[in-house]
Amino acid sequence: MHALKFVWDPSKGIEIFGFFTLHYYSVMWIIAFIIGFYIMKRIYKNENQTDESLDSLFIYSVLGIMLGARLGHVLFYQRELISEDFFSIFLPFSFKGGFEFTGFQGLASHGAAIAMIISMYLYNKKVLHKTVLWILDRVVVPVALGAVFVRLGNFINSEIVGKPTGTDFGVIFVQNGENFARHPAQLYEAFSYVFVFLILFYFYWKTKKSEQEGFLFGLFLVLLWAIRFCVEFVKEPQGEEYLTAGSLNTGQLLSIPFILIGLYFMFFYKPKAKLA
Repeated sequence: MHALKFVWDPSKGIEIFGFFTLHYYSVMWIIAFIIGFYIMKRIYKNENQTDESLDSLFIYSVLGIMLGARLGHVLFYQRELISEDFFSIFLPFSFKGGFEFTGFQGLASHGAAIAMIISMYLYNKKVLHKTVLWILDRVVVPVALGAVFVRLGNFINSEIVGKPTGTDFGVIFVQNGENFARHPAQLYEAFSYVFVFLILFYFYWKTKKSEQEGFLFGLFLVLLWAIRFCVEFVKEPQGEEYLTAGSLNTGQLLSIPFILIGLYFMFFYKPKAKLA
């Protein structure tokens, strides 16, 4: 059984010029956006969309997702920053107890999901001029793959860890000052999100479901948040748990509405008839 115990103590980044550290977590986000851009480029080519509209999509996506992820983390898990270190919410620095470069260490997927929908609404209104669901049905394909890299970044950072396994199975996160095994919850999610991406990729390229407005978006919501809901059972609570209901935690309670919305778009949503 000792072969199942994995000691995890990596470097979190590369020190540059002695005063700046390029965190691997940040690199994972960059990789996610770059790969997502090229996937959307292929999709936009298939849909006969222009490169200019793709460039605008990239800008709206990056700004919306990053801002939403950060604000979501603060509102759902770390509200004390509002009063204790307000500027660290928007800047990659901590000003509490002195000035320190920290990077954005708290990003919430629920906030990113909400912000993605809002940013796609604005993008469609200002640039695309189709429907919000048209772009959401397509952008969820690269977003699902991007989620894989984000969770890998969390694993590198030894954050969003799982609960103790109570056995030799698991990962020992040495940088957290521990000597016992935990569930690698980040890897559970990352591995599962690979299949979410593959399923969405298949439905877009190999079926006609992309023509059913809202279906792929709904499928994304159901798959991704169902996975998140299940993994939460073996995940340690993040920050302050502001929402609880019985044995369910904040992450699970926030996932339920996304799953229900996804089911609605998959099976009940009917597009409004276009006026002649």
